[in-house]
Amino acid sequence: MNIICLGGGPAGLYFALSMKIHNPDHQITVYERNKPGDTFGWGVVFSDQTMQNLRDNDPQSAQTILDELAHWDDIDVHFKDQCITSGGHGFCGIGRKRLLNILQDRCREVGVELVFERDMSPDLEQFKDADLIIASDGLNSKVRTAYAQYFKPDVDMRANKFVWLGTHKLFDAFTFIFKKTEHGWIWVHAYRFDKDTSTFIVECSNKTYEAFGFDRMSQDENCRALEALFADHLDGHALMSNARHIRGSAWINFPRILCKKWYHDKVVLLGDAAHTAHFSIGSGTKLAFEDAISLANVLNSNDLSVPDALAQYQEEREVEVLKLQSAARNSTEWFEHVERYTDFDPMQFAYSLLTRSQRVSHENLRLRDRDWLENVERWYACKAAGTDKNKAIPPMFTPFKLRSMELKNRIVVSPMSMYSADDGTINDFHLVHYGARAMGGAGLVYTEMTDVSRDGRISPGCAGMYKPDHLAAWKRVVDFVHSHSEARICMQLGHAGPKGATKVGWDGYDVPLDEGAWPIIAASDVPWSPQNQTPKPMDRADMDRVRDDHVRAAKMADEAGFDMIELHAAHGYLMSSFLTPLMNTRTDSYGGPVENRLRYPLEVFRAIRAVWPDHKPMAVRISACDWVEDDGISPEDILAISRAFAEAGADLIDVSAGQTSPEAKPVYGRMFQTPFSDQIRNEAHVATMAVGNIYEIDHVNSILASGRADLCALGRPHLLDPNWTLRAAAEQGYHGVAAPKPYLSGFSQLERNLARAAEMAADMLEIKA
Repeated sequence: MNIICLGGGPAGLYFALSMKIHNPDHQITVYERNKPGDTFGWGVVFSDQTMQNLRDNDPQSAQTILDELAHWDDIDVHFKDQCITSGGHGFCGIGRKRLLNILQDRCREVGVELVFERDMSPDLEQFKDADLIIASDGLNSKVRTAYAQYFKPDVDMRANKFVWLGTHKLFDAFTFIFKKTEHGWIWVHAYRFDKDTSTFIVECSNKTYEAFGFDRMSQDENCRALEALFADHLDGHALMSNARHIRGSAWINFPRILCKKWYHDKVVLLGDAAHTAHFSIGSGTKLAFEDAISLANVLNSNDLSVPDALAQYQEEREVEVLKLQSAARNSTEWFEHVERYTDFDPMQFAYSLLTRSQRVSHENLRLRDRDWLENVERWYACKAAGTDKNKAIPPMFTPFKLRSMELKNRIVVSPMSMYSADDGTINDFHLVHYGARAMGGAGLVYTEMTDVSRDGRISPGCAGMYKPDHLAAWKRVVDFVHSHSEARICMQLGHAGPKGATKVGWDGYDVPLDEGAWPIIAASDVPWSPQNQTPKPMDRADMDRVRDDHVRAAKMADEAGFDMIELHAAHGYLMSSFLTPLMNTRTDSYGGPVENRLRYPLEVFRAIRAVWPDHKPMAVRISACDWVEDDGISPEDILAISRAFAEAGADLIDVSAGQTSPEAKPVYGRMFQTPFSDQIRNEAHVATMAVGNIYEIDHVNSILASGRADLCALGRPHLLDPNWTLRAAAEQGYHGVAAPKPYLSGFSQLERNLARAAEMAADMLEIKA
């Protein structure tokens, strides 16, 4: 093949090298607009896995790179006059200029033609004789821009400002430095990449950037100002810029780039031209190398045409890139909201920083540095219990107190509709269901949404608290939980509103009843879907009746012995229909701005709080996001809603999301709703419960230790494993959980079996190594 590479960075050079290794007969020319020795970055970082990929692909260049890598194991986090150090991270780095020189030399060796100081015009007609054109021209790709109608790029310019500098101060650990100034927080990402130079990236919010006047300074003035600001970490060394090609300030915003399609005709995007991952996870060069390897492999597959090879290249790489971009997004957002975490203790701040991308989890940190993680666990346990603790305890098994209710651990059985009641009356199924999960070790068990009136039910099978029979049936469950476990139990009270009079869940969610439907009400006459009933907009008489129904149900819940109650104001049900602008189109004092939309749900909540015993806690479940572009609840709205309920006496915000519109497009993934809990907990400063695709022990411990929530609710994992919490205790070797005495021998056997399985897995890893 006759191949043209436009761009002589790591992506273009390594692709050219990889193609020549596959087949020396390929004719490959790399065009680069800069001189051979020019580079405008400092160091690049690799992981051990990246280096293994390079070894497998081209051992010769990999060995040359390996011989010159700077290695470090520790991460230092400087915060509030403390330095928190954790080890076992296994980074290595090399200067970008040296890396390019190594790749250039190796390309020449295998016969790649390198052409420098050739500006890459997006007019590709000059290369019409080429069989393939590789657009490896970086994040500002001219080719991608010129052919945007085919590649369909999505560019998200991120909020923070950063500047890429160098220094001869040698940092032996990957170093983060966070400094509070009169203009806000500003921080550094620094690491050594050769024997006498370190990368020194400075980052801050746009507000801080402008307040410092960095936008009005020359590059030299910027360097001198930042030297003074971080003098106590530079030990007299200067800061240097190699971005002299940029006029004015070298500060930039990071563009997150993804493309719907990576190839068109005989043009294919590679590396940053196709996608970017934020510098805070250090994976841009890794992605470029892996793109190059993948594309070279598929192009040299004898059974694929070029069009098929390009399609396979995108298919192979796209999922991996999206995974990394997801991690990069998490990391980016952590730094964009860094002031959210600056009230943290330095230990928790460092833990939150290390786990920000969700690629590093609690147990992964244990593998890297057991002693450090156990210090985190001791710190967390001490803070949770209010006393000194000498033993490291998994965060999930620390106590948590809301008013007079103390939970033995932080695992919650999430509210899940069972659709198994008869006119609201629960039965033996519910006794066994809730009783089993309470005995399974969870600290708190929630009931399903329990409706406050007959016409407030979602379906004919929904549980209720509006008849004397209901109180007696629920009291039987509560008494069992209290007498046979150490769990506490919470009743979730709600009214289906516009999503009422539908079939039971397994016959189709939100599907209207074929017969026997009852009239429904809502904030506005907005039907859930064209197939569902149009609800009656509530008038004042309706509001009074529904409020009083909630008050009556709360009194009954107290009489039944519940430890806590929660008002369901999420998922498009009645209270939610007031809160979200997607469902609330009222023009009176209950519609419009968020303070009006809050008015009725707050009225109901305050009425319940007034009759609910003062020593017992109350919670509210909210949908923190509608997943409908810009038309739904905003981040500012959800903070206002959370603060308002907290001021009205809510002790806990149960943070869910979505289910407020059939047009919603949720972004699913592990712990996908936890960021909303994080925002509310650390900006509204109220206790939160995270929920949403939390299913592993690691998820729970990571969420809690990083301060993203105070409790974790698991729904589906508890459906088929009511003993999820006991199993988690056995797996972690924790004996403080209250297993029912008749089950203790089973707990012990499970613990032994899990320990033996872990040992066998470790032995197998050693054998493979």
